[in-house]
Amino acid sequence: MVKFSGKQLWNSYSGIILLLTGMAAGAMTGILFPQAVPVLKPVGDIFLNLLFVTVVPLVFFAIAVSVAAIEQKNRLGRVLAAMTITFLAFILLAAIFTIMMAWLFPPAIPLADRSTVPSIPEGDHRTWGARLVAFFTVGEFYQLLSRQNMLALLVFALLLGTAVRQSGERGKPFFDFLVAGNEVMKNLLLLIMKGAPVGLGAYIAYQAADLGPQLFGFYAKPMALYYGTGILYFFIFFTIYAFVANGRKGIRLFWKNNIVPSLTAVSTCSSLATMPANLVAAERIGIPVPIANVVIPLGTTLHKNGSAISAIVKIYVVFQMLGWNFFEPQNLALALGITVLCSMVEGGIPNGGYIGELLMIAAYRLPPETVPAVMIIGTLVDPLATVLNATGNTVAAMVVTRITGARFDI
Repeated sequence: MVKFSGKQLWNSYSGIILLLTGMAAGAMTGILFPQAVPVLKPVGDIFLNLLFVTVVPLVFFAIAVSVAAIEQKNRLGRVLAAMTITFLAFILLAAIFTIMMAWLFPPAIPLADRSTVPSIPEGDHRTWGARLVAFFTVGEFYQLLSRQNMLALLVFALLLGTAVRQSGERGKPFFDFLVAGNEVMKNLLLLIMKGAPVGLGAYIAYQAADLGPQLFGFYAKPMALYYGTGILYFFIFFTIYAFVANGRKGIRLFWKNNIVPSLTAVSTCSSLATMPANLVAAERIGIPVPIANVVIPLGTTLHKNGSAISAIVKIYVVFQMLGWNFFEPQNLALALGITVLCSMVEGGIPNGGYIGELLMIAAYRLPPETVPAVMIIGTLVDPLATVLNATGNTVAAMVVTRITGARFDI
């Protein structure tokens, strides 16, 4: 039984509460005291700059460590292969479903909302071959240190993680260095994010001074799109996945045993904290222990249905702000790629959803001024995103059981 207390709620939601308080204070300041905006905006710029300079080493260490650690489990190759296919399929289905919902129920953004960011030319005129080279590689090592080359950094980190695994015991000291660097950078991000209520509040004040009450309507529309899409995905798609895994019996067992993990996810806002409840649920569903013990822990890092939906909503909102056409095939294809990367990067990084905004900037050449809006959206969707991220691992383990031919133990 999950008990809710004031202390537990504060421990779980204090970050969100402080952010919302800062946002509300910034909005009121921008509306009532617009003359203060020139003083406040530099505060927001300082916060964003600190975040930007932290992101490059943070992503590098996180990806390199993840790959080096995961590939050490290559004896479980069959389970890992099935898990990879399942994770990718679920993430892409979540993203495609969100695109369909945005197309069917577009949350129209007033023209005034688009004035919050500067107008810049959309895209460029390079060939697709030149774009691929620029997206995934750079000509000099130092260029990897720029957030403008985030995708190239990801490729380098993936290859480095693989090389560390292949180096065996001789590479152990370097692996330990990567683990230590990853831990240090996570703590640095946590330290910087303590200033998020003030930094984002300053940006809200800047926006509110220009938009006034329309600001709240702007954020309400993406929220409606996310929560509507997320709730439908939660009940419809998870039911389908459970049926594919084990028929009607799978549906009954999954929903019967998914209540406690769902409540745990809501009360803690943490996929990691939900993992023990997921493992208990997996045992009661009948998922073989070897599969559950691999898929659920790794899924906590690499499998994020809620983050996939969030990534698409954020990209769609930014395109609306800029007046661009989100539904062009090349934009949709890139959005799906970013969604997969975000799902992997966010795991194990506190406030990892913010990394997705930087991937968006690098891939679409977006102005940095779009970051605060999508950071705020990410904060507001966090409770439902955690439910989708965490409990999706249990139903994924069910599907992996089916793909590998293993038998349910119940």
